[in-house]
Amino acid sequence: MSDPSVLTILLNYKTADMTLRSAEAVRTAMDGIKGEIIIVDNDSRDGSYEAISAHVTQQGWDNDGRVRVIQSGRNGGFGAGNNVGIRAGLSDGTRPDYCYIVNSDAFPAPDAICVLLNHLETTPEAGFAGSYIFGDDGEPHLTSFRFPSIASEFEGSINFGPVTKLLGHKAVPIPIPAQTQPVDWLAGASLMMRDSVLSEIGLFDKTFFLYFEETDLCRRAALAGFRTDYVRSSEVMHIGSASTGMKTWKRVPGYWYDSRLHYFVKNHGGLYAAGATLTHLTGGFLHWLRCLITRKERGVSPYFLLTLLWHDTRALFRAVLGRNKHVSTPEPVVGE
Repeated sequence: MSDPSVLTILLNYKTADMTLRSAEAVRTAMDGIKGEIIIVDNDSRDGSYEAISAHVTQQGWDNDGRVRVIQSGRNGGFGAGNNVGIRAGLSDGTRPDYCYIVNSDAFPAPDAICVLLNHLETTPEAGFAGSYIFGDDGEPHLTSFRFPSIASEFEGSINFGPVTKLLGHKAVPIPIPAQTQPVDWLAGASLMMRDSVLSEIGLFDKTFFLYFEETDLCRRAALAGFRTDYVRSSEVMHIGSASTGMKTWKRVPGYWYDSRLHYFVKNHGGLYAAGATLTHLTGGFLHWLRCLITRKERGVSPYFLLTLLWHDTRALFRAVLGRNKHVSTPEPVVGE
């Protein structure tokens, strides 16, 4: 039986230097593993593609066909960009056994990819496997989650101890596991996926520009009978928000609201989505009222609740009138 192959996808958007640093770490972690690395420039238009291509050539990374640099053609977001790399497949035209996506600001430990590969090879019930993520300061990052629900919307927005105690088992964040275990979904900073599972359920839904795309993909895998496992012994350092600039956001961007609503409508229907938003608004209002009375900081983005109300009311109203279709078909592995 031949060794399993891994196609690693690195998605770049205007972070050429960071991406090349990540590629160095990925090349080390791919040593001894059958497969290739694809760096996808997600239509940066800042010279990233040219700079990365030149560096790959200068370093001779492409001499053995192990590293390729391609362009997405358009910036369709995180999922769409990774789909470009996944769909490209191996350079000989065959499909890999596994696809591994890693953020351009993430740096796998030398054995991180091998650990994920070994886990999936020995755990047939798992379709996806992700790493333990920590920051450049050594602090662990929360990347393990439950699927969102109406209950989790209320628990997360009201931010009140007694409610969390009551609904803690519904909360989206799962405390960072101390050992390998199944979870509902994992952040896509370091995620290995069986290509056979992707062939069955489809790739990332490209309707999501950013956020909730991993949630949706892992949910489709779960519905098809495949687990998503958090693998503690696979370790990856992640700077975080290098491409999105999330750490410097003053307001939550519109695509977050779009992605959240699309997730609920697609997976649970319009009525459920409306209920989830109403529940979030109720919990958020009660949190605002409590903070007003106690004179505590809310810790919520300015105008978040008003924007959520306006965004979802307008979108759901359009959907009722038939002018906006939220549900889309997952992109297949092989193009038509």
